[in-house]
Amino acid sequence: MLVRENSAAARGVQALRWLVFVVAALILNLPILATFATSIKSTAEINAFPPVWLFMPTLDHYREVLLAGNTDYVGNILNSIAIASMGTLLAIVLCLPAAYSIVRFRTGASWLLPIVTNIRALPLIIFAIPFYFMYQLFGLLDTRLGLALIMAIINIPLALVMLVGFLQDIPLELDEAARVDGASTFRILLHIIVPVALPILTAVAMLSFIYSWNEFLFGLILTTRKAVPVTVGATFFVTSYGVKWGQTSAAMVLGVLPPLVMGLFAYPYIGRTMLSGAVKG
Repeated sequence: MLVRENSAAARGVQALRWLVFVVAALILNLPILATFATSIKSTAEINAFPPVWLFMPTLDHYREVLLAGNTDYVGNILNSIAIASMGTLLAIVLCLPAAYSIVRFRTGASWLLPIVTNIRALPLIIFAIPFYFMYQLFGLLDTRLGLALIMAIINIPLALVMLVGFLQDIPLELDEAARVDGASTFRILLHIIVPVALPILTAVAMLSFIYSWNEFLFGLILTTRKAVPVTVGATFFVTSYGVKWGQTSAAMVLGVLPPLVMGLFAYPYIGRTMLSGAVKG
């Protein structure tokens, strides 16, 4: 009898945990759920008062955003993919050798790493005007390359900290064994460190891509037409005649899908790698 009561109590506690989890998830994701609901309502239902809770879903707003041709939102999505990909790749290419040099040779360990990480703590807006004039001078305004360089700069501090923490956990004996066999530093980095560091590289790539995708400030300041990212493109449905709530919501939902999918995919890697090196003395 006692076993049955304990089992029933355990099931009750488990059900209560799930109830709290579901309620918390709904509250935290309410803005996203409301935006998605708005994107599949008709214009009349969006403007109805009191709000309509039961409605027939429609994809008209998605068709208008992607196919109507009033704005080049598909081009904005392609711009964001290209910019985020280039910015992520450039950050990793720069940070992996730097992190290896810091960990193995102590190059700039006492000053380079603190300086780079502290730069990220500064408000990005203070770099806006200098970057604008510099980009204007070098013809990088409204280009994918120009915005990708900014994304790389934004992602370098996080990438460097994560890579340094992970590389501290890789035994030095791997390098020494490779050097005995005649491997150069470049070959050690390419053929030993990179395969071992694939989990952290995946996590860094995912986080860098997400941060680059969500960047709005420099996309607004440094682009006008050709290289407009998706975060800025979504604001084009806010016109002087009013806000097109249906199209704006559809654009936001489409814009949030790639980082959402990437975040879900990266979660197993991020959980294991964020604390790498945290217990090193």
